[in-house]
Amino acid sequence: MPWVPGAFVFTLVLACYWPALWGGLVWDDAAHVTLPDLRSWSGLGRIWTDLHATQQYYPVLHSAFWIEHRLWGDATLGYHLANVLFHATSCCLLALVLQRLLEGKRAQQVCAPTKGIDGNVAGRGAGLLRPSMASPGTVAAWLAALLFAVHPVCVESIAWISEQKNTLSLVFYLLAALAYFDFSDRRGGWSYGRALAFFGLALGTKSVTATLPAALLVVLWWKNGKIDWRRDVVPLIPWFIAAAAAGVLTVWVERRLIGAEGAAFALSPFQRLLLAGRVVWFYLEKLVWPVDLMFVYPRWNVPAAAGGWIGCLAGVLVVTAGLWMIRRRNRALLAGWLFFVGSLFPALGFFNVYPFLFSYVADHFQYLAMLGPVVMAAAGFAWLLTRAAPLVRVGAGGAGVLLLAVLAVLANHQSRSYRDGETLYRATLERNPDCWMAHINLAAELAKSPGRTSEVLMHYSAALRLRPDSSEAHNNLGNELVKLPGRVPEALAHFERALQLNPSFVEAHVNLANALAKLPGRLPEALDHYQVALRLDPGAAETHYCLANTLAAMPGRAAEAQAEFEEALRLRPAFAEAHDNLAGLLAKLPGGLPEALAHYEAALRLRPDQAQTHYNFAVVLERVPGRAAEVFAQYQDALRLDPNYAEAHNNLAILYAKAGQLEQARVHWETALRLKPDYEDARRNLEVLRRLQRP
Repeated sequence: MPWVPGAFVFTLVLACYWPALWGGLVWDDAAHVTLPDLRSWSGLGRIWTDLHATQQYYPVLHSAFWIEHRLWGDATLGYHLANVLFHATSCCLLALVLQRLLEGKRAQQVCAPTKGIDGNVAGRGAGLLRPSMASPGTVAAWLAALLFAVHPVCVESIAWISEQKNTLSLVFYLLAALAYFDFSDRRGGWSYGRALAFFGLALGTKSVTATLPAALLVVLWWKNGKIDWRRDVVPLIPWFIAAAAAGVLTVWVERRLIGAEGAAFALSPFQRLLLAGRVVWFYLEKLVWPVDLMFVYPRWNVPAAAGGWIGCLAGVLVVTAGLWMIRRRNRALLAGWLFFVGSLFPALGFFNVYPFLFSYVADHFQYLAMLGPVVMAAAGFAWLLTRAAPLVRVGAGGAGVLLLAVLAVLANHQSRSYRDGETLYRATLERNPDCWMAHINLAAELAKSPGRTSEVLMHYSAALRLRPDSSEAHNNLGNELVKLPGRVPEALAHFERALQLNPSFVEAHVNLANALAKLPGRLPEALDHYQVALRLDPGAAETHYCLANTLAAMPGRAAEAQAEFEEALRLRPAFAEAHDNLAGLLAKLPGGLPEALAHYEAALRLRPDQAQTHYNFAVVLERVPGRAAEVFAQYQDALRLDPNYAEAHNNLAILYAKAGQLEQARVHWETALRLKPDYEDARRNLEVLRRLQRP
């Protein structure tokens, strides 16, 4: 690799995405970064063998996330930096692929100066990419790399952690292409094996890379002027089979496991065809004029608007036909167009994908496909730089530098929106105020901060005005209402509505059960909803945990509660809350003290910053002879983490009093009463101390 331009590309990408490096988790990032119950070696196995284990069945992607979590845990800087480095690597690999192709094409033309492989005068078939006295191959390759590096349309793929599926899959995609072109030239088995392995890794990272074998045929046609069945097609047959299998699996997972089916996806074949035409021009527009980019674009009403898109579809067909007619003079333009439309094919609307619930278009959908137009633009510019008059070259060079600078500034500005969820969703609503998904997600972000309840309710209500059939909005609004005095009946109504809309909504079943469990006489209903949730998803550790808490509060159900806690921990060994609550249950059972202590210790190893766990552990430790020093330490840790913990002040004061340190005891009892004036135990203990201290 030419290290100087490569280093420049890496530096430029880092500068463009510097603001994104410090961003947090947004939308479904938390579901992509390895979940606690998948962080073990057995969890890594589940990533490959369990279709339900991860957000999408992309085992290579989630294995990469698993490795990354081992390296830097939950620190988002590492994930953002990985995305930036993968993107920069893809830019350099793109340059290497193009250099190989363009210089190979030039060598082919030099060796056959009279006739090209398609019968044309040598050099004409390559169109914009044909060389002159100074070959534009290297210039075009690195210009394409730079243009791809800084284009703002890439921001969504790089600044959003979840889209590591894009950045990593493209690395494998380009490595596969590079190895395959080596095989195509030399027919070496080692090159073919490497290419096929990289293609498998790309498919396991994101199935949109299934378009690679078709793209390879397009490039080989551009390079050679024809497709030879034995030389070009037969070696790619296993690739097409693997691509088809990955595509079918993805379509099935999207429909059956993720939920990309139902009325929201009910489009006729003709409507889908018209939608495809509209999508192609939308993406071209954003490439040419990358303004008003947003995380979620307005969702088109396809049945109402499709009739007006006939011109879009006709335009796609006319352009394709026109480029086909001039293919003998210029194959490059048709090749670039076919690459672009073909790589977009999985996202054109012919197949249901879950994001279509929010919008039929998204910047990250064209991350791979945009390479076609980017390469063609760079090739044309390189041809101008190497063939034009000196004065024109100077002007064109200056314009090119200015264009790259403008795009880099736009990318840098756009990446700032990904600082955190609240910033991203507010930016989305500024440009797309009818985005019900952004209202839901913004409300969820605001709910993490105290004192913003009215804003949270406002955004959930706005989401329901825009989309009354959103089961997620009903569920989330119910979650907020259940926390407010006197609004539990409203919360129940929203949970029930969520389940009417989506009877398989596990979280809504659990939330409804949790709310019912707090109401007198509603426990049987609560248990029914827990059981339904577990039938729908028996591997949900959170559901077992919630059911265990409910059973633990019921007389005579301790054994069942213990079994549910243990099942939750079997499914998620690092479930700190389950360790804590199981410990509290065991501490009340005959002979359960040793196990209780072990579970408290496990909970504190996992979450040492929980004041209540330190307090609970100290209370149980008091029952164990010879561990007074540890009891002191646990109460002190609880107060270090929460200085306003009145009960911890009271219990620590008792220990000080028993140790004869009456002044320290008095200070802690007075603090407890200041924090909690109606705390009778602390008041009574302080009175006893004062009587003892009277002369």
